[in-house]
Amino acid sequence: MMSARQSVGENDPSIVVERTPLRRLDGVVNAYCAHPKTVRGNTPGIVVVMDEWGVDSPIRETVRRIAKAGFTCIAPDLYSRMNAPAGDGATDEEQFKPFAAKLVRKQYAGDLRAAGLHLLSKAPNCKLGVMGFGLGGHLALQQAVDNGDLFDAVAPFYGAVTDVNPTEIHIPLCGSYGEKDALLPPEEIRAWRSVLRVGNEVRIYPSSGHGFCDEARSTFVASAADDAWKRTMKFFKELLGLESP
Repeated sequence: MMSARQSVGENDPSIVVERTPLRRLDGVVNAYCAHPKTVRGNTPGIVVVMDEWGVDSPIRETVRRIAKAGFTCIAPDLYSRMNAPAGDGATDEEQFKPFAAKLVRKQYAGDLRAAGLHLLSKAPNCKLGVMGFGLGGHLALQQAVDNGDLFDAVAPFYGAVTDVNPTEIHIPLCGSYGEKDALLPPEEIRAWRSVLRVGNEVRIYPSSGHGFCDEARSTFVASAADDAWKRTMKFFKELLGLESP
């Protein structure tokens, strides 16, 4: 059976891949982008928020898969100002923690807003989603509050719910978590979800821990990753109004 997460190369003829600088008042934020060959004025877009490893090969692969599915997509490098190491092939999280600790909420909220506005420049009448993995899942949840006027749907993958007030989220949510996640107790996720006031679907996979969608690392769980991907793409297609080609 073909994986729901089938690989999409940069030379795939159905998409266009770009490396785009997002110009901010305090500097330039590098971003990895992809979109279908044909983009309409209402082609929906998705901002992918990087994990601790930065915009590494799994994040770039995710951006291309999303473009292959018919969305415009962008992943800004939130470490652009820091000279952080490349995450490709990295297995030691410790070298990235100092950089993650330097991220400032107001600044990265602005960076992620700039990324969303870049997608709107391609499709001015589109709806936008935001999603992320691990650290990026947490930051994506924050955007549902900080940039709730820009984004129309949010999909965190094992994103911490700390400092995100569920009553301040006003856009639909599709969450994917692991029952065996030592960093995010599932009972904490369930309690947080019970207070949400928006339409939501949160699935906690019994066989999975943290990072179960990361194919580049030992935490990967194929069955959960496949299901989470299918659910998330269905969620975004319905909520953002992706039209059939």
